[in-house]
Amino acid sequence: MNKALENLKTRGLFQQCTDTEGLSRLMDEGPLTFYVGCDPTGPSLHIGHMVPFFAYRHLREAGHKGIALIGGGTARIGDPSGKTEMRRLLSYDRLDAHAAAITAQLDRFLGFDGEEARWANNKAWLADLNYIDFLREIGSHFSVNRMLSFESYKMRMATGLSFIEFNYQLLQSYDFLELYRRYGCRLQIGGDDQWGNIVAGHELIRRIEGVPVYGMTFPLVTTADGKKMGKTEQGAIFLDPTITSPYTFFQYWRNVQDPDVRRFLLMFTFLPVEECEALTGSGTNPNKAKERLAWEVTALIHGKEAADQAMAGARAAFGGPGGDTTAIPQVRLLRQQFETGYNLVDLFTDAGLVPSKSEARRLVQQGGAFVGASDTLQGLTDISARITLDHFSGEGELVLRAGKKRYCRIILT
Repeated sequence: MNKALENLKTRGLFQQCTDTEGLSRLMDEGPLTFYVGCDPTGPSLHIGHMVPFFAYRHLREAGHKGIALIGGGTARIGDPSGKTEMRRLLSYDRLDAHAAAITAQLDRFLGFDGEEARWANNKAWLADLNYIDFLREIGSHFSVNRMLSFESYKMRMATGLSFIEFNYQLLQSYDFLELYRRYGCRLQIGGDDQWGNIVAGHELIRRIEGVPVYGMTFPLVTTADGKKMGKTEQGAIFLDPTITSPYTFFQYWRNVQDPDVRRFLLMFTFLPVEECEALTGSGTNPNKAKERLAWEVTALIHGKEAADQAMAGARAAFGGPGGDTTAIPQVRLLRQQFETGYNLVDLFTDAGLVPSKSEARRLVQQGGAFVGASDTLQGLTDISARITLDHFSGEGELVLRAGKKRYCRIILT
């Protein structure tokens, strides 16, 4: 098997392929052009979106040419794959803004140069598409029975599949055809929930162009307890630092479960396989491996300086060496409220450590609320307790901790 494909398999970045042997032979012949797409349905990618883009970088490092396709056109419809109900349709202006933000995020991660690594937006060929011509050229090659056999559509038939969503597979298939015609693209990669759409594009090009092309998917990543990877009680772990701070991003990886560490090191870092194995082998300290995982992924997404700061903040919060509390997420609150006494429940709610006062009360009553300097946190269980300036350290610092892992630092204004 081709070495690049072997590397993807070793790292857990391979689920299924339309023709593994054929793809392997084609990759052995020389540089191959491939693409992966994402729709700009939000202002930022989250870490779950990034699996195909880690594979993108591995393929690029093996000498192949990559295209990141931004779905500025397909997002106007919405992909039904993996969804139990129709996506909310966003305005074209908002989709354009999301597309620009996501393109910038991917540029930082992939390094677009316009040749070996490029991006494209399918709005360029879909926005002004003539629907009658499209149905004659493309729609005539699709069987409704075949489309409904794919899992992404079968799942939606029970809850209702709109006609606008039914067109999505045709548009994604057309994307593959367009990228083949423009750039000679022969491979589409994506998450396993895209298998039906990928196969449809593969078959469309074979029928129209008579050229063999290929599709490959990656597993949909879940954690050891079966939860969707990148999801937390507070929501998804986004790449945008204004939505998910680098510290919170770092902490997500630092707190993964022990059984996930080796797998995530292989999938979400570019450390050699041997080093990943050494970090997680028998007799090793899982916390050291988790810290390395957290630093590596944070450095890839936010830069080494942000990763260093996040690590220092984590060490300060947990009492480790090299700590720096300035890296702990900050919340600015009025000094006047502490002069009169800030109710403990209100404080944890206003600091954003819990989403509601009722949850803050439960947190306090169950012994999960801690207040003080980072090295002298005191547990409080009285929901009527009031936090005053006396609780701040001599340096004017107040740290809050909710449960075992969620921290924030109060800054007086």
